[in-house]
Amino acid sequence: MNVAYPFSAVVGLDDLKLALLLNAVSPRVGGVLVRGEKGTAKSTIVRALAAQLPAVDTVPGCRFACDPVAPDPSCPDGPHEPGGPAVRRPSALVELPVGASEDRLAGSLDVERALTEGVKAFEPGLLAAAHRGVLYVDEVNLLHDHLVDLLLDAAALGTCYVERESVSVRHAARFLLVGTMNPEEGELRPQLLDRFGLTVEVRASRDPRERAEVVRRRLAFEADPAAFAARWEDAEAELAERISAARERLADVGLPDARLEQIAAVCAGFEVDGLRADLVTANAALAHAAWRGRDVVTDEDVRAAARLSLPHRRRRDPFDAPGLDESLLDELLDSTSPGDDPPPDGGGGGKPPSQRHDGGQGPAPSPDAGPEQGAGSDQGAGSERGAGSERDAASERGAGPEQGGGPEQGAGLEQDGGPGGGVRVASVGVPHAVPLLEVPGVGEGAAGRRSRSRTARGRVTGARRPAAKVRDPHVVATLLAAAPRQRARGRSGAGLVLRPDDLREAVREGREGNLVLFVVDASGSMAARRRMTTVKTAVLSLLLDAYQRRDKVGLVTFRGRTAELVLPPTSSVEAGAARLRSLPTGGRTPLAAGLARAAEVLRAERLRDPARRPLLVVVTDGRATAGGDVDRAAGLLASTAGIVVDCEDGPVRLGLAGRLAVRLGARLVPLGDLDGIVRAHRGLDGGKAA
Repeated sequence: MNVAYPFSAVVGLDDLKLALLLNAVSPRVGGVLVRGEKGTAKSTIVRALAAQLPAVDTVPGCRFACDPVAPDPSCPDGPHEPGGPAVRRPSALVELPVGASEDRLAGSLDVERALTEGVKAFEPGLLAAAHRGVLYVDEVNLLHDHLVDLLLDAAALGTCYVERESVSVRHAARFLLVGTMNPEEGELRPQLLDRFGLTVEVRASRDPRERAEVVRRRLAFEADPAAFAARWEDAEAELAERISAARERLADVGLPDARLEQIAAVCAGFEVDGLRADLVTANAALAHAAWRGRDVVTDEDVRAAARLSLPHRRRRDPFDAPGLDESLLDELLDSTSPGDDPPPDGGGGGKPPSQRHDGGQGPAPSPDAGPEQGAGSDQGAGSERGAGSERDAASERGAGPEQGGGPEQGAGLEQDGGPGGGVRVASVGVPHAVPLLEVPGVGEGAAGRRSRSRTARGRVTGARRPAAKVRDPHVVATLLAAAPRQRARGRSGAGLVLRPDDLREAVREGREGNLVLFVVDASGSMAARRRMTTVKTAVLSLLLDAYQRRDKVGLVTFRGRTAELVLPPTSSVEAGAARLRSLPTGGRTPLAAGLARAAEVLRAERLRDPARRPLLVVVTDGRATAGGDVDRAAGLLASTAGIVVDCEDGPVRLGLAGRLAVRLGARLVPLGDLDGIVRAHRGLDGGKAA
């Protein structure tokens, strides 16, 4: 028997529980994005929510879950008469796999009926199944861009439009969008991030007692799921009743003008873009008041709503850490509060908002309570841990004989902020836009936004005869190929008579993500005249471009006597930005070692992911003052598309970076002329330096 893990049995995660419950009370809140490290029960608690949602009435036989009281007038299975018979069923929880096809998400022509009956019929997709329910996307940050576009349109309009393969259909698609993600695997596009009403950062508790309780309950569930669910049955029923009562109360909750102006002032104070934050915060505050049993929105409701609706909207660029300055939030709330709050009621538990983060468990002491429950304390601890880890990592990278005062350090390091020959860590400027860098030709790698590619999920550009087994049939082309031969084949019924030579497969073309491997010279010569600040800013700008184009990135640096893989190839460009900011500079220039290390990385990645094409970006002044044969190392990379960013400056130029570009078969781009990347890129496959 398949028994779902009870929602009430999840230990901790108070902010996440509250965010999900607010959406259960009011779907207008707009969904939840759950960000967190692996193994923190993100998926478990989201799946457990479905059992708590009130059942819905649907029109019998309607595949699009139309409400019998107010059916969708454009329903493909309609028209339905209002007030007709109804069938009650549980709210749907529909999961969207990361590798789903466009047909599976939006729906498409019913191939079986088209081929057997010769009729044009529509087969609904996951958006239709999720109508009036929950659409859950695990690892939402890994979702392909073309699926994200469809999801954005449906979430914004509440309607799914399907115009493809001679099918023209529209149907209602209003759903609670819930996504989970691990930020280490890459961030979301800003357009999709803004579609989530609330966001929650989830971290595992550091309290041994709470961790032990999590393990204890999980082991009990695995030993006997039915008995474990029965143990929590009463708590689950009580929670479901409370959600239903809050839904009924929601229509009577008032939002005074003074509170609305307070919400607008808070959103303006955090400088969020657009007005969606104001709308989401207002709806979340109304839902929170209904959940607490109040008939008017209070300061506590606004604060709870703002804490969940603003963190992901205040990021100014993808490298900003998410989060909210709660001291600023308190200051804004205090300065704009109308001061007419009623005394705390039973639903509030009598504690001030800053001390109560019970996730909606009511005034009774919760068995889930722990010393790390408060989101403010949790986020603060997380921030301190993150900052400390970053400082520790920087210290580790700055330690050692090659990084902290080796004999070669003083000789190789030019003046950069004073004498002494120590390790320098240059600052980083504001990243700027860079033109598109593409790998030449047409690849077949993972979907992305950089280079041209033949993909299994891109837009259809034509049809062709299959060379092997058909994986992606082009239905219309197949029908057109078979239609002229039906009389000769003796067709007598409605179905088509098909032969193997009629089959056609779709030809799709889109954009792929590439592996952008940065090889950065961090030697003493790069520190001259504070050149490294310009270099770091340029590389950070390229990292930002890689984030927007869904690439994997890697970072190799060379200094002293060796080269180091500072960042193994990953989809988390935030990790690359953090490593870049703390990158030390100093020592000799082992250029050959850097190129050889890059060749090793690319060779390993080619075995791991052969379809993903690499783009090599070498950032150097071309000097080589440490051992190794540069020509031999460059020969290992001659077949890799690349760019050499020339960091040499001053009145006297040696042209060493240009010679390196010739050896690599790459294009040469001056560091101060990033506009030249466009011109350089157009000849990436030409193999000659500028």
